[in-house]
Amino acid sequence: MKRSLATLLLVAALVSAGACTKPASPGPDVWATVDGKEIPRAEVEKYFRSRVAPEGQPPSQEESLTLMLNILDELINQEILLARAQKQGLVPSDGEVEDDFTEFKAPFTEDEFQRQLKERGLTVDELRRERRRQLSVQKLLNREVVSKISITDQDLQDFYNQNRAQFNVVEPQYRVAQIVITPRRNPQVRNRKASDAATDAEARRIAQALYERLREGAEFSDLAMDYSEDPTTSSMGGDLGFIPESSLKQSDPALQRALLGLKPGEFSPIIALGDGLRILKLIAREPAGLREFSDPRVQQTIRDVLRNRKEQLLRSAYLGQARDAAKVLNFLSRQVMESAGKLPEIKLPPKAAAPAATPAQPAKQ
Repeated sequence: MKRSLATLLLVAALVSAGACTKPASPGPDVWATVDGKEIPRAEVEKYFRSRVAPEGQPPSQEESLTLMLNILDELINQEILLARAQKQGLVPSDGEVEDDFTEFKAPFTEDEFQRQLKERGLTVDELRRERRRQLSVQKLLNREVVSKISITDQDLQDFYNQNRAQFNVVEPQYRVAQIVITPRRNPQVRNRKASDAATDAEARRIAQALYERLREGAEFSDLAMDYSEDPTTSSMGGDLGFIPESSLKQSDPALQRALLGLKPGEFSPIIALGDGLRILKLIAREPAGLREFSDPRVQQTIRDVLRNRKEQLLRSAYLGQARDAAKVLNFLSRQVMESAGKLPEIKLPPKAAAPAATPAQPAKQ
């Protein structure tokens, strides 16, 4: 009996000690810490408001909390990677930041640029700091991830042998890339410049600016990664992959005409569709038949696929290691669990007045 009582008392003491060591939140306005550095609630709410379309249906409480948890996780990851970039001396110079800032502003008028800042809750100085952070993280990932990717000739041959059927094309195909600009906010936009047009006029102006830059020789994939609002293809330089001719014939007639009039390497004028504006690039046109491994285009296609796969894998692994080495306390997650998903109401941006309709402008030829 005495031994059982002593055991119970010991267990109770251990449970009590564990409860006492539960990390306390620095306060209700701090939603996470990374190695002691606080991520305030206001920072999460700022990005939350920038991703919720004012003219759309307000998100539910559950949707709001899910989005805020995702945003907080992104900020935690960025803070971890930024600390590593600083430790390795990879913070960009003032000149690099200014060049990036100038490029970011290029597609906008001053009024549109100021509206972008207002909607995102940023000042010019805050935007410069944000761009410096993002450039720092990109430099780090280039050094720690991208530079370590190696694709051998044997890797290419093995992939071809294992996927030979994919290279036996039964009908002509078109490899296409796109830049998409829409006239409304989309919370899923993930381009590198965080560019997201809000009106018809703004979308047309951005698309026209990008079209002019393409005519001046800018790289299509770079502009797609920086400005395209399609969340699926922007990270891949707008690459849609190969589209069978039969699928192309079922697409919008304007898209058909644009693509069929292009030669490989050429890009289209601005195409106005119901969901926004597009600029297309025809990367390659492939006839039906078996693609032999000796074809340089086959090898380059395989190389691109393998490089993308390895980059995604190594990024995930590197971030996992970085998070393991950091001390992260997520107080928002704890609050959501303890309150069964109930938190103070988040103030959404006011609904914007609908802009006046403007006739579509034809692209310069």
